[in-house]
Order: sequence, then C-alpha cells, then structure tokens
Amino acid sequence: MAKREFAHPNEMHKYVGQEIGVSDWVEVSQDRINQFAEATGDHQWIHVDVERAKKDMPGGKTIAHGFLTLSLIPMLNHQISHINNVRNGINYGCNKVRFTSPVPAGSRVRARAKLIAADAMDKGGVRLTNQVTIEIEGQERPACIAETMSIVYGA
Repeated sequence: MAKREFAHPNEMHKYVGQEIGVSDWVEVSQDRINQFAEATGDHQWIHVDVERAKKDMPGGKTIAHGFLTLSLIPMLNHQISHINNVRNGINYGCNKVRFTSPVPAGSRVRARAKLIAADAMDKGGVRLTNQVTIEIEGQERPACIAETMSIVYGA
C-alpha cells in the first residue's frame, strides 16, 4: 500500500477519526522471535523451543512474544505514513495495549492505524494518539490492539 504523506504536524487534527492506512505484511519468523528473546532475556519455551512446541502448543508452533508484536508498530507505522516538516519526534507511550491472539512463528502480520487524537503541545508539538491493530494474515482475530502516543515537533 502507498505511504500516506502529510504536509505538517499542525494539520494532523484534520484527520482525527480517520484510518490513516495499512502497512505491508511482515513475517514473524522463528529467527526474529529468537533474536527478540536474546535482546530481552525472555527465553520462555513457548517462544523458543521449537521441538517442545510441536508437541505441547496448539498448532504445534512457537509463538511470538506479545512485546515483540508491540515492538513492530514503529516499523509498520513507518510504512503507513510520513509527516513532512518535522523537526523531531518521540514515542510518548501507550494508553492501552491488549494481546488478543497469539502470533505463531512463520505468520505474517500487518498494522492498521487510525488517528484518534491530535492535541497541540508547547513549542510547536502535536501529540498524536493512534489506535493500531496488528492483524494476522488469514485470521479474523487480531494479534494486538494498542493505543499508542507520539509527539512530533514541526520544523
């Protein structure tokens, strides 16, 4: 899908309530899961023990860490949209995060973003609140629904 372009942070209020876009599909490979386990120290067997998962997990596969799924949001959002004339931006946090379905190793996921607030801040900043839904290819139930926040400062 084509990346959506916005001229300046101060125009984002015009898009509140709209779907901003949908990212491309990205594979959540076992290698990516293993790398996340190494980076975070979370080596729970449901994520990294492929042989045990074949016997003891529904579907016979390991599953991605919930926080791995959440951590894909910045990359996927980058595929969805770009705001021009930005001096800098920061992640501000999350209001609410729910992991609604596991992501089996080898699955493909994508993000669907909807702008739910654009609030003016000091020094030319705009606090953006998005509802981001991480969808799993071929499944009706999403993997994650997160209300994420960032602040962007106009140039």
